[in-house]
Amino acid sequence: MLLIWLYVATALLLDARLGEPGRFHPLVGFGRVAAWLENQLNRPERCDHSRLWLGALAVTLLILPVGILAFWLGSLPVIGPLFGVLILYLALGYRSLAEHARPVAEALAEGDQDTARQRAAMLVSRDSEAIEPAPATVESVLENGHDAVFGALFWFLLLGPAGAVLFRLSNTLDALWGYRSARHNHFGRVAARLDDVLGYLPARLTAISYALLGNTHKALRCWRRQAPNWKSPNAGPVMATGAGALGVTLGGPARYHGQWQDRPVLGEGRRAEGRDIYRALRLVRNGVLLWLMVLGLAALVLEMRRYG
Repeated sequence: MLLIWLYVATALLLDARLGEPGRFHPLVGFGRVAAWLENQLNRPERCDHSRLWLGALAVTLLILPVGILAFWLGSLPVIGPLFGVLILYLALGYRSLAEHARPVAEALAEGDQDTARQRAAMLVSRDSEAIEPAPATVESVLENGHDAVFGALFWFLLLGPAGAVLFRLSNTLDALWGYRSARHNHFGRVAARLDDVLGYLPARLTAISYALLGNTHKALRCWRRQAPNWKSPNAGPVMATGAGALGVTLGGPARYHGQWQDRPVLGEGRRAEGRDIYRALRLVRNGVLLWLMVLGLAALVLEMRRYG
């Protein structure tokens, strides 16, 4: 258990110091392969039933071989621990998230709304001219705290490198295909459901972490009352609780590809501002430290029982 704590701490340190690989990130390469496979299978002339089954086939072909390989490499002596640290480092994305979110806050601090909107559009899939930069960025930080940090940590602790790979690849496929559009509604359905299943427990642990580190009473109230109204079963608890913990409001109408969507409001208090982007980043960072502390205490207790 102490070794697992050391692996996690090392991976987190690597992410904090190095960030994402500069030239080639495996998830970027995976996304390109996924896009190619979708173009081969998801043809317009196919019926909805065929698209559903071909989407399931695509998910299997893309995830299963990589997961088996990660499980095998992670079980090898000497190489296994090093591989595990490398995989977790590549699965984590806190520094990258901060590097994309901080420029939005900086532009807002300078009063440059146009630049803030353009930078926020790199984080969310909305029309840039209709974005509220601060709330949109805080939403992204809170949600990606789960997608790019806590979810990967949870599955690494549960299943080792294969777990982190399984979670991050399914999350990537959901980001690529998990839309209710004419093209992806059937083909991406299995990818979206798999991501919902794998994210269920870590999303709620993420929400609990946000609640403990902020305004706990308000955060839990927002989770209970608002999360069920959000379209995503996992993003709802994470974002509602995070907004409540920060004492701000998020959500509300947003425009995607020229179409307005009437989303519910999340949180309580004033509308999120530029300075709340830094607060959201600190909330995620403190959550990571909380997880690391709890894991370390659990490891010490187990070791004491072992030798006691």
